[in-house]
Amino acid sequence: MSAPSPETTAHPDRARTSLEALRAEIAKAVVGQDSTVTGVVVALLCRGHVLLEGVPGTAKTLLVRSLAASLELDTKRVQFTPDLMPSDVTGSLVYDTRTSEFSFQAGPVFTNLLLADEINRTPAKTQSALLEAMEERQVTVDGTARPLPEPFLVAATQNPVEYEGTYPLPEAQLDRFLLKLTVPLPSREDEISVLRRHAEGFSPRDLQAAGIRAVADANDLEAARAAVARTAVSAEIAGYVVDICRATRESPSLALGASPRGATALLSTARAWAWLTGRDYVIPDDVKALALPTLRHRVQLRPEAEMEGVTADSVITAILAHVPVPR
Repeated sequence: MSAPSPETTAHPDRARTSLEALRAEIAKAVVGQDSTVTGVVVALLCRGHVLLEGVPGTAKTLLVRSLAASLELDTKRVQFTPDLMPSDVTGSLVYDTRTSEFSFQAGPVFTNLLLADEINRTPAKTQSALLEAMEERQVTVDGTARPLPEPFLVAATQNPVEYEGTYPLPEAQLDRFLLKLTVPLPSREDEISVLRRHAEGFSPRDLQAAGIRAVADANDLEAARAAVARTAVSAEIAGYVVDICRATRESPSLALGASPRGATALLSTARAWAWLTGRDYVIPDDVKALALPTLRHRVQLRPEAEMEGVTADSVITAILAHVPVPR
């Protein structure tokens, strides 16, 4: 068996360097959201989807657009409203009078990065239109399965404070999101920086003028995914992930714990984080770093715990403090 060429062995390192450069590139447009950017990159590496939760005006849309520009990927945005139909997302058959035949008109889901804005403002029927796309990476219309582009990621947003007139996402759909990322308000210094940039002429609608350029592409992403798949996981780390998820099922504060799918998701995100930080093996700190965003939307609080002010994050944090860490 011949040895791999230097180009082949160096490529994963170049891919890591390129993906690390995303933070600096996106920071040209988005201030103070490094952890959210990292979360979306982890989701891309794991072929997963993200749910972004934050109040309006925290640059969620700008973040996704900046990420797409930095990765040289196509992106589309759908504003979810109560009257949005499933075909408005997936596409539909359109009758062509010239040929007297029906042809498929692709919907906005046929893209690399789909921003599903305020996904909880549309009924379950339209929300479910994304389920096949997210899970199978295809859309079936009139019995014909149509594959989606690769890579494909859904970044859905929801407002955490205004629930009137919304349709909460069912557990089955929440479980399809690899990560739930909370988008915080910026610090005072970051907010001053935002205002200064706008005063100097920055326009969120003109990313080219902001100086954002492509620092990675789909080839880098594919090389990175292959490297993540080779990241070693010891039996002790696998057992640690399982113990954390089993502890959520036994917690008196939770009516619903993380499923085995949640355990596999946590292992995947921990591997991606380990690779991004420069290691080819997973350590317990990698699992701890991704436990909250990977599990917070996969557990359900008991009503009495919720009334006492307990949150999913506080329960998972307590579990991480009590589950024995492998040495």
